[in-house]
Amino acid sequence: MKINELKSTLTSNKKNKRRGRGSGSGLGKTSGRGVKGQKSRSGVSINGFEGGQMPIYRRLPKRGFNNYFKKKIQSISFKMINNIVKKHNIDSTEIKEDELFNKKIFKRSKGNLKLLNIGQLDKTTNIEISYASKKAIEALEKLGGKIKLTKK
Repeated sequence: MKINELKSTLTSNKKNKRRGRGSGSGLGKTSGRGVKGQKSRSGVSINGFEGGQMPIYRRLPKRGFNNYFKKKIQSISFKMINNIVKKHNIDSTEIKEDELFNKKIFKRSKGNLKLLNIGQLDKTTNIEISYASKKAIEALEKLGGKIKLTKK
C-alpha cells in the first residue's frame, strides 16, 4: 500500500463551515448568530457571565493573602554544607553562593540563601552568602571562619 492509495476517513478531511457566504451555504446573512442582541455583535466577550446567576467567582469565598513583594529565601545549614562539600567536590575553605547556584545545587529562581545554625561544620570555612542568622555567624566565627553578607 502506498501513501497515495490511502483512503481518508470522513472526519479527517472535514471542511470548516464558511460563515457569511450567501444563503445557499446554510450560514448566510446572520452567520449563525441569530438576530439582534449583544451576542450577535462583534467584539463581545462575556467571560464569567452565567445568565444572571451569581457568577462562580463571586459565589466562592475569598481566602488568604498573597504578598507580591515578599522575599524568596532558601535555608542552608552547616549540616547541608558538609554534605555539599563531600558530594560535589567544592573547596571547603571558601564557599560562595554564586558557586552553589552555578553548579545547580540550589535553584536561583527559588530565592537567595540564608545560613542557619543547624548542625556543625567539619572545617573552618569562609562563606559568602546573602543572609545569615546571628547564631550561625557566631558559630562560624568561633570556629575561625569568616562570613561575608552580600545583602542586608
